[in-house]
Amino acid sequence: MTDQSKIPMPEGTGAPLKPGESLIERAAGRFGLNSFIAHPAPLPPKAQALARAEVQAARAAQSEVAAVQPGLPVQAAAAAPAVASAPAVAPAPAVAPAPAPVEFHGVHHHVDREHLREQGLIVPEGAVTALLEEFRIVKRQILVQAADLRRQKAGSIAQRVLIGSPLPGEGKTYCALNLALSIAAEKDSEVLLVDADFAKPSILSALGMPGGPGLMDALMDENIDVTECVLGTDIPGLWVLPAGDATNHDSEYLSSARTAGVLDRLTEGAPHRIIIFDSPPALAASPAAELAKYVGQVLVIVRADRTGQGALEDAISLLDACPNVQLLLNGAQFSPSGRRFGSYYGYKG
Repeated sequence: MTDQSKIPMPEGTGAPLKPGESLIERAAGRFGLNSFIAHPAPLPPKAQALARAEVQAARAAQSEVAAVQPGLPVQAAAAAPAVASAPAVAPAPAVAPAPAPVEFHGVHHHVDREHLREQGLIVPEGAVTALLEEFRIVKRQILVQAADLRRQKAGSIAQRVLIGSPLPGEGKTYCALNLALSIAAEKDSEVLLVDADFAKPSILSALGMPGGPGLMDALMDENIDVTECVLGTDIPGLWVLPAGDATNHDSEYLSSARTAGVLDRLTEGAPHRIIIFDSPPALAASPAAELAKYVGQVLVIVRADRTGQGALEDAISLLDACPNVQLLLNGAQFSPSGRRFGSYYGYKG
């Protein structure tokens, strides 16, 4: 065999271990490896003071928890402040209750049906006529548009319709009355007809009703509740608000900040209520343009044999505060399609 010599070991290899010394520490010391180990530098005096303060604060906190709950382990006591300091869940905001429906309690007045017939108006409980059928179609479009505005979150203006015309004598009051009488027949709606022609009111006389305070009085006097001015009728679903006291400053009152609140009061809590405004002619008086700011629809009455194109364009321009302006042709003597509404109900064949 080849003679092999022993590898020399460093001196002191066989020395016994020092108390608390591991074999790795002993080997590191014998082979000079300790020189590669970085020794921690002492903390600055200020840092040492902060560290001691933190330790003392932690011990004090643990002592307080242990004093309150003597049997609680140290680990649980240390974790208790973290649980207690967790942010509380904010309570859900309370839902505001829906406003109570505003109901009208005015005195109910009789409407002379024969007087309506003499004026060529729709007669409630009467036979189906061509006039009734025509306004059934008109009201259906109005109600569909109002429902669309409600879905678009338009608010209370969705329930307001302004009936106007460019000039006097074009049939705006006639159409406002017939539209209101037609909507009153709806099973799920009621209508409030507002006489907003403050200079020449005519709604009450057409229905044979007495006068009284109305819309303008509520705008001028903050102590008047506009709902107390509403008059009832013996036609189910039909209410009337008079024009009220005449004034030379009707446009200024309509443009005041009070108007929005007064009009909102009329439909508060009553989404089924439609308000029809019979306004003065747009080119003859300024209130029509002011009222157009508060409605969701404007229906401009166009007289077939009287209204000129220039007057119509000017009226639409004045009423453009409402983005939804529609036209209704009144007094037409013929129909291009040859249709005759209402004739089917008298058909015997």
